[in-house]
Amino acid sequence: MKKTTIHLRLILTAAAIIGVAFTSCRTFRGFGQDVEHAGHKIERAAN
Repeated sequence: MKKTTIHLRLILTAAAIIGVAFTSCRTFRGFGQDVEHAGHKIERAAN
C-alpha cells in the first residue's frame, strides 16, 4: 500500500473512534468519568 493510503486510513479510523467516544458521552465531564471508571477496572483486573 502507498504511504498516503495508510496515513489516510489511520486518520479516518482515529476520527471515527474519537467521534464515537465523544458522542457516547453527553459532556466532557461524563467522558472523564467513563475513562476513570475504565481505569479502575483495568487496575482491579491487573491485581
